[in-house]
Amino acid sequence: MSQNIKVYKGNIVFTKTPKQFTTLENGYIIVENGKVKEVTRNLSKHYKNYEIFDYDDKIIIPGFVDIHLHAPQLPNNGLGLDKELLPWLEAYTYPEEARYGNMEYAKKIYPKLIKDLWKYGVTRSVIMTSIHKETTELLIDLFIKSGLSAYIGKVNMDRNANKEVLEDTKTSIKETEKLIKKYIGKSELVKPILTPTLVPICTPEIMKGIGQLAKKYDLPVQAHLSENRTAVEWVRQLHPEQPDFGSVYNEYGLFGQQPTVMAHCIYTTDNEIKMMQENKIYVAHCPHSNFNLASGIMPLRKYLNLGIDVGLGSDISAGHTLSMMSTIVSAIQASKIKWVEDSNYDPISVSEGFYLATKGGGKFFGKVGSFEEGYDFDAIIIDDDNLYDFNKRTLEGRIEKFIYTGDDRNIVERFVAGKKIEEPNF
Repeated sequence: MSQNIKVYKGNIVFTKTPKQFTTLENGYIIVENGKVKEVTRNLSKHYKNYEIFDYDDKIIIPGFVDIHLHAPQLPNNGLGLDKELLPWLEAYTYPEEARYGNMEYAKKIYPKLIKDLWKYGVTRSVIMTSIHKETTELLIDLFIKSGLSAYIGKVNMDRNANKEVLEDTKTSIKETEKLIKKYIGKSELVKPILTPTLVPICTPEIMKGIGQLAKKYDLPVQAHLSENRTAVEWVRQLHPEQPDFGSVYNEYGLFGQQPTVMAHCIYTTDNEIKMMQENKIYVAHCPHSNFNLASGIMPLRKYLNLGIDVGLGSDISAGHTLSMMSTIVSAIQASKIKWVEDSNYDPISVSEGFYLATKGGGKFFGKVGSFEEGYDFDAIIIDDDNLYDFNKRTLEGRIEKFIYTGDDRNIVERFVAGKKIEEPNF
């Protein structure tokens, strides 16, 4: 028998496409070298002598994927949410991020962030940190130790922000390259990503430099796009030579020339949407944040209909929780309000919301977020016994009930790339 094969039994739920759950009661997932080999109802004789990890009546689903969050903002969860984006940044975000020049402070916060992601079953994340290279390195090292997977990027910002978080342009680019050289190729699960966080707080010089690094080292990019009407107008004033927000990023090689996540995307123009399609931009939908800061409602159905890849982001601390279950519900609710406003935008279904939190965001990592053949076995095990109402439910009904009424206490085990991940002990 191969030591590289594992067999898991339970009630299996995943989505191959957004429109429909794939479910299998009392099914088996065969995993070889950390990747899904087969999902089957009947185990072949070939596997009869392997140890079977039997989860009885529990549910096995792909691990959740959060493709937009700000690591330094964990202490601000639930604070300042009566403000809009730009005043909120000045009053809350920048003062908090300034603290991460202090290694001892970062050592208090970053381990808790990773433990909270583990707690909520978030097995993969796309993360922005602060301007500070040393504490960004701390977060990367902690993630590598934890066994969870992430893209992690030191932010770049050299204008139009509180002075405590502004960088010298050349120094920012040099520090970013040092971080890249230290961590590129170091881990299969934790990798650097370039982070020119927002056009109005990045000069053309720094965007050009970061775009060159992305190309030189073949690295992905993350940033914010068209989140707020005031921000869109601000970009127009700063860059009258460009037709829109996305075109500024595009000018500097930061808009799909490398794999790119753009967060929010609420007020995108037709030109931006065309570029997003052509350049295969990933959209991070952050409904909690969009509600909390009164930014607006993203036209999610439009992106899905156009075949643009969309995943979900908690966007802490503009979003107030790392729970992907809560974020799924918020995305569904936002789509319903959008439909009430404009009947051209059909609401999304529960299966579509689930897809966004698993395979939709997982695509940014490759074959992640599903139990199809060849996908990494990222999984969480759900014990929903306390959610029963004593009526027999389908697996679709049970997962819907978990998404709407369950919490982290229903998640009993987590796996990343075939490895069981215990609670991080820092």
